Amino acid sequence: MGRMQPTFFINHGGGPCFFLEPGPMRDTWRELETYLRGFIATLPEQPRAILAISGHWEEDVPTVNAGAHPSLLFDYGGFPEHTYRLTWPAPGAPAIAARVRELLSDAGIANGVENARGWDHGIFVPLKVMVPDADIPLVQLSLQRGLDPAARLAIGRALKPLRDEGVLILGSGQTYHNMRGFFSGGAVDEQAEAFDRWLRTAMIEGATRDEALIRWEDAPHARVAQPHEDHLLPLMVAAGAASEETGVIHFHGHALGKPISGFRFG
Repeated sequence: MGRMQPTFFINHGGGPCFFLEPGPMRDTWRELETYLRGFIATLPEQPRAILAISGHWEEDVPTVNAGAHPSLLFDYGGFPEHTYRLTWPAPGAPAIAARVRELLSDAGIANGVENARGWDHGIFVPLKVMVPDADIPLVQLSLQRGLDPAARLAIGRALKPLRDEGVLILGSGQTYHNMRGFFSGGAVDEQAEAFDRWLRTAMIEGATRDEALIRWEDAPHARVAQPHEDHLLPLMVAAGAASEETGVIHFHGHALGKPISGFRFG
């Protein structure tokens, strides 16, 4: 099967900002765009497929998009007209989707399947930058409604065997996701910086990372950085698929004046 794939958590950026004309809104995400463009080259080998989890899809049970050729879901508003005509024709992977369901079922985790939903912008926006040729098959897994971090870690642990099967597990969200805060302006945001420092310390320690994520609300200014944790939950799935393995800070930068970080596990 080749070398075991690591797992990752990435920040997906602000809507389709990577595809805007040059200007302030695209420029603020430039560090992240540059990182995403070089992402695949950091892997031990090109993955057989990608399993992606986004903060933009929740269902009552973890649900797999098993479509062979999903469309794009333009679930954003207020952007230029051309951003609603983007294309990214990566194939789905129904066989991998079936394997995801098998692993979840074997772990006693109820799950579902969806064949018609398009890929939301938490998936196609970063992946269009990362894999511009759309030549790696993709499966999306929804989040499960509810806010229990331990349940997300358990989902990740159930999916760990995929890593030995050439599948890259990718959580896509934002380590800072306070929309009012993003546009507050001002100098360095010490509260946002404190939460990001906590994340960067906690995520590299494999032995204690799961417990840190379960208790993430105790971190400095956690609810300032994440008023609602939908964009943090994909991190927990990715981390769970590499429980107790060492973490690495794979990206650290700023966007709209706020710190954002990405992580590699395993």
